[in-house]
Amino acid sequence: MIAFYLKNYFFNALLLVSLVSALPAESKEYHTQLLVVGGGASGTTAAIQASRMGVKTLVIEETEWLGGMLTSAGVAAIDGNHQMPSGLWGEFRQKLYDYYGGPKAVETGWVSNTLFEPSVGNRKLKELAQNPNLTIWYKAEWKNITRNGTKWTVETYVKGKRTLVTADLIIDATELGDVMGFLKIPYRIGMDSRFDTGESFAPEKANNIIQDLTYVVVLKDFGKNADKTIAKPAGYDPKVFECCCDVTDPSADASHKRSIDCNQMITYGKLPNNKYMINWPKCGNDIYLNIIELSKKDREAALKEAKLHSLRFIYHLQAKLGFKHLGIADDEFPTADRLPMIAYHREARRLDGKVTLTVNDITAPYQQKTSLYRTGIAIGDYPIDHHHLKNPEAPQIDFINIKVPAYNIPLGALVPKNADGIIVAEKSVSVTNIVAGASRLQPVVLTIGQAAGALAAVAIKNNQQPAQVNIRQVQMALLESKAYLMPFIDVKPEDKDFVVMQKIGATGILKGTGIPYKWANQTWFYPEQPVNEYTLIEGFKSFYPVMTDLFPSGKLVNAAFAAKLFSSVSKKDINLSAVSQVINERIARQNVGEETVLSRRILSVLIDHFLNPFAQEIDFNGSPKLK
Repeated sequence: MIAFYLKNYFFNALLLVSLVSALPAESKEYHTQLLVVGGGASGTTAAIQASRMGVKTLVIEETEWLGGMLTSAGVAAIDGNHQMPSGLWGEFRQKLYDYYGGPKAVETGWVSNTLFEPSVGNRKLKELAQNPNLTIWYKAEWKNITRNGTKWTVETYVKGKRTLVTADLIIDATELGDVMGFLKIPYRIGMDSRFDTGESFAPEKANNIIQDLTYVVVLKDFGKNADKTIAKPAGYDPKVFECCCDVTDPSADASHKRSIDCNQMITYGKLPNNKYMINWPKCGNDIYLNIIELSKKDREAALKEAKLHSLRFIYHLQAKLGFKHLGIADDEFPTADRLPMIAYHREARRLDGKVTLTVNDITAPYQQKTSLYRTGIAIGDYPIDHHHLKNPEAPQIDFINIKVPAYNIPLGALVPKNADGIIVAEKSVSVTNIVAGASRLQPVVLTIGQAAGALAAVAIKNNQQPAQVNIRQVQMALLESKAYLMPFIDVKPEDKDFVVMQKIGATGILKGTGIPYKWANQTWFYPEQPVNEYTLIEGFKSFYPVMTDLFPSGKLVNAAFAAKLFSSVSKKDINLSAVSQVINERIARQNVGEETVLSRRILSVLIDHFLNPFAQEIDFNGSPKLK
């Protein structure tokens, strides 16, 4: 028995020595309040927002660049939100305008209003990220994450050197939701069942099918006499790319004649300075690979086929279609093969969050049992665009023709249902598979990241978990940063009443009007239009549990009716003189009488001034919290 114990003692001692000797000699420790894992589109804006709010923030990013899909993946053509320059998305775009010489200088390709060279996008994001509270480690990767009490410990390697990072809060801004996956926080992958989500457009049975991914290539025009044709890639088959010049709008119905135009196809993603983003779905370089649950090593092996597929397409463009003067750009990516550092992933793990945004919430936000729109923190106007052409097993559902207005993302989609200390961003927020076809777009992800940063800052400053914060505090921080809560196309940040109309819109007392519109859907607030008494009373009833006993008519709301309504709701004496004074001080000098009809702008200002409904706390479903 003694020999047994001695044997085990010496075995354990040797094991301990081997483990200690395996640790790097220069292992260090680093503490930060907020750790952002991933410096992609959302990770960058999350870090900028949190650091601007005074939070010590660290970003660990595996590449040398910021921006993720915008830059490192080469998708340098912004899809959507052109008329809604929300927060940091608007700041980034202005940086591009200043660099290239205005809006027209970046309208170089027909897929987008804003196109740019990926290397320039990286530099502009790094300029935005200059803040004494913000530290960024490039060429960094994490190996292990543990939680001790309320603190996280993350084993991090920067160029091979090990550092133990401790943090109060983590934001998972990885491309595929890898932190969430490592921590086994519940998530979904693939298509949902209509019986689980209530979406009639979803398939009957759930599956693990995700969208096609793309290894983007940036080409450069080397002059009409140049021949930059690459060596014929292994496995090249011209039949695979036969329909690549089909530029027919995918939203067109079957009666439309097919449009075949190779020159139009190549200018789809034309960038400034005679460069071309090659990110083409129809018989192009999209490929079906589901690598989400693979190890890093297996992912790298699988992505070699994606790269090879893109090179085959480039060879086809050069050798078969005559674009031999377009060669792989030699001044964009710091890689040996001059291809992007990462692939463009259109889909990732999707969090099981406090709430899940469905297509029903988008199509009819004011008609649901919940009022998720009230908790909005990011916006989008792009249609529901899914790429499934390369997977014959994918259900052929016409997602692009689902009619949706401009929409917002609820805060609860960033917060795990039953896990503390972590916020989820990028494409991994809690939305259904259908909605992910719209929420994946670059400006939406940028604004999701900014919201994640604001949520983290509020939680850290108040010593709270993300699930405990006052949602209105997070929204107010975003409004102060000129970010949109509601997707109102006709109320811009430079409008002096922007914040007020956003706040009242986020109560639902005055609602927006959604209009599905081609590739840039809309929601209008109509600030200068009047509203009738019935509509206004219904708006109040949707927010206040105990409402006025006034009987509305079909008349337009005038100053006298507004004064009576405010008095009834507030239980205070608010007379016509008080209403007139606010209008003259906050809107414009005018003679206000009892019959003066009030616009939605004026009503927003008055409701905010006399009742301040935005100060009423709400839960993640958008319901007011009863005091």
